Amino acid sequence: MTDLFQNALHHSIMNVQAANMRRPLAELLRPKSLLDVIGQEKLLGEVGTLTRAIENYNDGRATTLKNMIFWGPPGTGKTTVARLVAGMVKARFVALSAMDVTAAMLKPLFAETKHYAGQGQTTIVFIDEIHRLNRAQQDAFLPALEDGSLVCIGATTENPSFVLSSALLSRAQVMVFEPLSIAALSQMLERAEYALEKPLPVDENVRGLLLNMADGDGRYVLGLAETLWSAQKSDEIFTLEQVETIVQKRLPRYDKSQDGHYNLISALHKSIRASDPDAALYYFARMLDAGEDPRYIARRLVRTAAEDVGLAAPAILQQAMAAQQAFVLLGSPEGELALANLVVRLATAPKSNAVYVAYKKARILAKETGSLSPPLNLLNAPTKLMKELGYGQEYQYDHDTPHAFSGQNCWPEGLTPQILYEPTDRGVEAEISERLNEFRAYRQKLLGASS
Repeated sequence: MTDLFQNALHHSIMNVQAANMRRPLAELLRPKSLLDVIGQEKLLGEVGTLTRAIENYNDGRATTLKNMIFWGPPGTGKTTVARLVAGMVKARFVALSAMDVTAAMLKPLFAETKHYAGQGQTTIVFIDEIHRLNRAQQDAFLPALEDGSLVCIGATTENPSFVLSSALLSRAQVMVFEPLSIAALSQMLERAEYALEKPLPVDENVRGLLLNMADGDGRYVLGLAETLWSAQKSDEIFTLEQVETIVQKRLPRYDKSQDGHYNLISALHKSIRASDPDAALYYFARMLDAGEDPRYIARRLVRTAAEDVGLAAPAILQQAMAAQQAFVLLGSPEGELALANLVVRLATAPKSNAVYVAYKKARILAKETGSLSPPLNLLNAPTKLMKELGYGQEYQYDHDTPHAFSGQNCWPEGLTPQILYEPTDRGVEAEISERLNEFRAYRQKLLGASS
């Protein structure tokens, strides 16, 4: 073991011995510096995004510390890093849980942070599960973020684009925390073993299964280790069956180096995409036999229906949702047959990723073109002023036109109409393609006439 590794663990050992193991192991081993944080090198390495932001602030190259949204799965270090950031920039640290935040507590909080800001003291307000703040609560933070009287660090397991307001997002930088790799989780276990001065009471095979079972969650893997140490008598080494009994969960029997969790779900997905129902059923059965949560497989199958079958057979998305609900109703093992039916149906369906490709193009175009206003004819005019400004003028109600198609322009002024969705000639999309070609030809004719 290197001197650097030993030095990084020294404080952890002292904490464990002083506390006599009365606190959770994850708390006792909580990193004391960003260098001790495992598995987030993109953020915390020498040229990491967060490392640079802190260095620029401390060196005076940045006059303010950015508001930040830490986005990532549980057990990846979001709360720990927020506390460490506060220490590194010598800021006051106020921790809140979004579940406990009320309107009554915000006004005194903002008054307090403004008071300290007037004395030159930065306050970092950390909000765990920030996605649980309602829109009014999110908006309440905006004036304080705008005047710089506090720095907000929010932690969320949900996609910020979907759960946070655009106003809040525009004032913060999203920093992505990755699930911990098997190597990172293994290093975390080594720290625990070094700190406690005893090995985990399992052989290497079961150790690998425990690492897979943690699914990238460092807190969870330390909790598993703590449970096993607590159950150990003398120097016994637990078998796989004993471990499953102790942790009350069957371990996934994956070969961590060849066909583990991610390899098998990838093989299942790609076998469906390749229209091979036999191979798809095989990998489906492999995952179930390994102890994979069928609900996880069901979610991936729903995604496959949307991504790889798409509008070539649009009813399959509904069938995927129905299969997922059937499993929820029946549970294992009865409900697994509904998922097996879905696997075969997806594999034998006509395939199209045309909507998936069009969606990615649309996202790129939206980012490139900013916030262009839709054409006035598509905007409602509920007030007199809006009518005077031309809102809603020349709008054509498509249902009142031949074939319920007016051909009117729906794109913002200054943006040439784009073709993003190009349907295939397979399944239902063949009909969609024929209809779209007619519509697009008519639109082109109207555009030529108007020019």
